[in-house]
Amino acid sequence: MPEVPVWQKSSFSGGDDDADCVELTACQGLLLLRESDEPGTVIATSGTGLAALIRHLRAG
Repeated sequence: MPEVPVWQKSSFSGGDDDADCVELTACQGLLLLRESDEPGTVIATSGTGLAALIRHLRAG
């Protein structure tokens, strides 16, 4: 049976049901990212790749 991802919202999304947030899940050894208003578009990455993205975003 395929693994069903459980998405977690960013802590910066405010915790309500607002559709403007980033969601993350782990599935089959990858980290998956999506924007809640575009749930069909998913970016798959590794932990190293996600860390590089976060460093890049913080650097501006």
